Amino acid sequence: MQYRELQLLIGGQWIGGDSRETIAVVNPSTGQALGRLPVATEQDVDDAVEAASLAFAEWSARSAYERAIILRRAAQLLRERAPRIAELICLEQGKPLADAQGEARGLADIAEWDADEGRRVYGRTIPSRTANHTLATVRVPMGPVAAFTPWNYPALLPLRKISAILAAGCSCILKPAEETPASALEIVQAYLDAGLPPGLINVVHGAPARTSARLIANPAVRGITFTGSTEVGRTLAGLCGQHLKKSVMELGGHAPVIIMDDAADIEALATATAHRKFKNASQGCVNPGRFFVHEKVFDRFVEAFVNKTRTLRVGNAVDAHVDVGPLLHERRVQAMRELTEDAVARGARLLCGGQAPDLPGFFWQPTVLADVPTEARVLNEEIFGPVVPFSRFSNLETVLAEANRLPYGLAAYAFTQSLENARYLERRLQAGMIGLNTFSLGVPDSISSPETPFGGIKCSGFGSEGGSEGLESFLDLKLVSEYAKA
Repeated sequence: MQYRELQLLIGGQWIGGDSRETIAVVNPSTGQALGRLPVATEQDVDDAVEAASLAFAEWSARSAYERAIILRRAAQLLRERAPRIAELICLEQGKPLADAQGEARGLADIAEWDADEGRRVYGRTIPSRTANHTLATVRVPMGPVAAFTPWNYPALLPLRKISAILAAGCSCILKPAEETPASALEIVQAYLDAGLPPGLINVVHGAPARTSARLIANPAVRGITFTGSTEVGRTLAGLCGQHLKKSVMELGGHAPVIIMDDAADIEALATATAHRKFKNASQGCVNPGRFFVHEKVFDRFVEAFVNKTRTLRVGNAVDAHVDVGPLLHERRVQAMRELTEDAVARGARLLCGGQAPDLPGFFWQPTVLADVPTEARVLNEEIFGPVVPFSRFSNLETVLAEANRLPYGLAAYAFTQSLENARYLERRLQAGMIGLNTFSLGVPDSISSPETPFGGIKCSGFGSEGGSEGLESFLDLKLVSEYAKA
């Protein structure tokens, strides 16, 4: 596998790091540097906004049909280049190659969906109270949009933002995560090769706080879309409030999982749950987080979960036999150590894992904790790593209160064969996305699908990506009132 050159993209021109500060991009499987990433200057950021503004004027004037032709061509290139994108994900993010291939294969479907959804941006006619009077609503492209993406899905998340922004008729200034820039650059290259006019996508790197503040403050930037932690989301939402900018926020989560005593095939469910839980080294915002298992099936479920966990192979992401790759950096390893030690000190039972294996890179053994007390940090903080807390319950109302206790409201999951329980949980769980008898929120074995909205409530954000809702945040609504004399 070969890494790609890392560059800025401004106004259709690729810019290297010869005359700029650079930072290292590290392979988390080995701890070795993959390349050097050029850091955008304040002038680079301003130039990117200017380029996006100029390109927006021409792109928004095109018909949705014309835009869709280019965007569908980009989707085809993404499909053809999926193997290469998967290699980059594997190298810079540490996702096992098979999982990276799954992420890369889904990109084209999203790009195609958004390309066609841009042709279905409808208004409506409102019945007037008087004759010769027409009332109608129309939706129009908002303007340049700044997009900020994290490192855990380094291709999926940039693509989901880029495709919706462009399909809505807007232009984009993308700031991908400094840890995983190459996957995003490869996606941008596909759009350029598909014939996208220069300046519609611009890419800047580095200095997250400084770059985001400068982008949001620029009057030409009409809105932002951000995926990341709740803490950073609060800061960006505050900046958007100061400058009256629209925003889409997909923030942190700590998804509860409720296993009722009537869940189907407890041992098989536990085995499948362990496989799902440790995908991407459990580094996902909708990853199952807090497990609440009914006391009647608790011991059976946890035993089967632990048995499966002990079979999972940890190692370098490029190894075809590896199930669990590295965490992104050493800070995440230390975070797992602290969460585990805190839970055990408070009385939780450590059933497996609990330490870093003797490997180069940034690894933590899949760790299972049982009978975790409510005050343990692992039940209150987003984990974002392979540590699993189990608690037992006997009463549905009590476990619902615990599931809804945290300020997060991104995803929640429940398993039951009772239709009554399923409908009750569906109504009462406080989350933007709910999986009933499944961990899939769209396409099987994927975190979502192009057709479904993806977003949270409470402190997990607002607005949605994907589905027919995905373009709405990048469109302005206009009322047109027209009177004609008889």
